[in-house]
Amino acid sequence: MKITEKTYVSEILKAHGDIAEVMELFGVRRVGGFGFRKFLTRFITVKTAAFVHGVPLNKFMKMVEAAINKKEK
Repeated sequence: MKITEKTYVSEILKAHGDIAEVMELFGVRRVGGFGFRKFLTRFITVKTAAFVHGVPLNKFMKMVEAAINKKEK
């Protein structure tokens, strides 16, 4: 799965599961429980998530890819 700024976070969760725990290692805090995140992320793109968390888009996308890679190992 190629992740772009237009990728919905829900698509990432569907393909890779909950990566919130790994994202916390990179300094991105969780938003609510997994059920709430699944609901909320249907409307949130990677670009919007980066903005909400105050992380530059390119850096955020690298963090997401790193979290996915770390979780899959």
